[in-house]
Amino acid sequence: MDFDQSFTRLLGHEGGYSNNAADGGGETMWGITVAVARENNYTGNMRDLPRGIAALIYRRKYWDAVRADELPETVKFDVFDGAVNSGVSQSIKWLQQAAGTTPDGVIGPATIAAAHALPASISKKYNGMRLQFMTNLPNWNSFSRGWARRIASNLLV
Repeated sequence: MDFDQSFTRLLGHEGGYSNNAADGGGETMWGITVAVARENNYTGNMRDLPRGIAALIYRRKYWDAVRADELPETVKFDVFDGAVNSGVSQSIKWLQQAAGTTPDGVIGPATIAAAHALPASISKKYNGMRLQFMTNLPNWNSFSRGWARRIASNLLV
């Protein structure tokens, strides 16, 4: 799965415009928070954030940051999706734990090699750790259904 396919699939999780009071990210469009949009020089109304700008942000800030092009197909989307949902460092730590390497949150050749050495079931282990982590978050009660559905859909592919 390449970036374009992953981005399209990710938007199925992220949706369009949102401004949920329980979400600390505030106003979002395509899952991009207003703070991230502003960091990337978008100054317009969040409802008008172009999909193309969102794609550029997702590629640079998440896809490239987890080195997704170098990861095995079996876990590539999961790590990208985890980075978007919980942060790059946390997503890499789950991958490192699943691969049996030191979970330092920095992806390098050792993590990538260890991920390639694992069976396809790495995705199940990764997503299990991800879900367990999320159940301990203070906003689990507000977002648990959406997060659980998101992770379940990743396991059903």
